[in-house]
Parts: sequence; structure tokens; C-alpha cells
Amino acid sequence: FLLITLPLLSNGQMGQIYYDLMKSSLNKGDYNNAIEWGKKALIEAEKEFGGKGIDYANCLNNSANLFSNKAYYKNAEPLYLQSMEIKKRVLGVEHPDFATSLNNLASLYSKMGRFAEAEPLYLQSLEITKKALGVEHPDFATSLNNLAGFYSKMGRFAEAEPLYLQSLEIKKKVSGVDLPDFATSLNNLASLYLAMGRDAEAEPLYIQSMEIRKNVLGVEHPDYASSLNNLASLYRTMWQFSEAEPLFLQSLEIRKKILGVDHPDYAMSLNNLAELYIKIGRFKDAEPLFIQSMEIIKRTLGV
Repeated sequence: FLLITLPLLSNGQMGQIYYDLMKSSLNKGDYNNAIEWGKKALIEAEKEFGGKGIDYANCLNNSANLFSNKAYYKNAEPLYLQSMEIKKRVLGVEHPDFATSLNNLASLYSKMGRFAEAEPLYLQSLEITKKALGVEHPDFATSLNNLAGFYSKMGRFAEAEPLYLQSLEIKKKVSGVDLPDFATSLNNLASLYLAMGRDAEAEPLYIQSMEIRKNVLGVEHPDYASSLNNLASLYRTMWQFSEAEPLFLQSLEIRKKILGVDHPDYAMSLNNLAELYIKIGRFKDAEPLFIQSMEIIKRTLGV
């Protein structure tokens, strides 16, 4: 997601304080506190801006991002829609900030399994960003990456790979190879190669991505947990079970601590560990993990 910096609130110092606390919590991966500060910042922003204007739209967007990251999808959707309508009215439909809103809503719909609604939003966002910012801008690289992720999720691998590679090259050229955003692109390309059965190409990308996240974000960040989980999944596919299990367990503990036990990513970790135990014949260990994972998915996603 692209978080947009909110300017200092005139006569609204409390709103700014709440917003700064939200950003601080978000940077540490502490989504629970970030959401609480975000709610308070949004209340103050509504008082300050009267529910109108770009600053208020940015507050709505940022709060929606937090809800989406925490898998509170029903809370996120109306905030994204309200933010998008304000930007459409004030900035017009060719502005990069409107493209960001389209992209964020598309990402939410993809997470919710509403794929038919997500794809045209991704494509529209990409075209606006390309026209407004050019093909070497980091935001265009992000749009390419997001569309590639959507195609990968849909099993459309041949469409996803060139978009990932193009995005990776832009980020490498513009921002360098030591930032979390570049690590994300490495991770996503590795996941694509894993899905395509190209394990030997996936492993060094996963490891490089994991090391960047460890160095920059720390070992208790959700993105580092994702790297551990993804590398473990690769080792499970390669039948390197003794290397996979400790990575799955470490990822599970980080997600439990940071995201909580009702988050889909925590459910995924439970499911992945259970699948590993099935492969090595530890069926009694696998069953309760599968059941717990299924219950979380039912509660959070309603499936």
C-alpha cells in the first residue's frame, strides 16, 4: 500500500499526535495499536476538515489500509470508497492519488476473493500511474507488482512474470537493493517461481529478500515472518523438512504476537505447518492445526 503523508493539522495538534503514533506503530508492525491510534486520528481529522478535502481523504485511506492489513475487510471497504470519491471529485480521475485509491480498493477485493471487481481497478490504476508519472517511477513499479501479484494469485503465471521482472528492474534502478520495497519484489517473484515449480530460481530470491527484511525491519516484523514462511514452504516442496519446520514455527510465533490469533496470515501459518506434518507422517500433530486454521478463516473471511 502507498501511505500518503498527512500535513501538520492546523488547530488540530491532537490529530497529528494520533497520526504520528499510528505511523510509528505501523512501521514497527504493531497493527493493533496502529488501528487504535488511526481511529482517534480519523475522529480528529473529521472535526478538523469537516469530512471533506484531500487531507481527510488521506486519513480515510490510511485508516482503511490498517483495517485491511489486520483483515478487518468490512471496516476497510467503506473508508476506501469514501476516500476514492473525495479524490475523484477534488483531483479528478487522472491524478496519481486517485490511482492509489483504485489500487488499494483492488487489493482489498483481491483479499476478499472478489476477483472480477479487482482486476479492472488494478488495470485502471496502472494506466493512470503510467500516464501521470511515467514508466520509471516507483509508483508505476508498485502498480506493476500489484497487478502481477493478482495474476499470480489467479494462476495466470505467464502474465505475471514479465510484470514482476519489470517492476524489479525499476525499483533496483531508482531505489536500490537494500530497501523493504525491493525485498517485496524479490519475494513476490520467488513465490511465482515456487508456484511454477522453478524451485532453484526461487530459493536465492527468498533468502535475499529475507535478509533485507531482517536487517531493515527486524525479526519481529510481519514481513519478516512472511519471508520465513515462504522459505519454509519452498523447503517443504523440496522435501527438506528439517529446514522447513523451524522456519514455520518461528513465522507462526511472530504472526501470533504481532497480528493475533484471528488473522488470516496466522491461519495460513497453522495450515502450512499442518501440511508439513502430514508429509512427514505426524498426523496427530497436523489435525488440530488444520481445525484451528479453518475456524479462523470462517470467522474472519466468512467462508
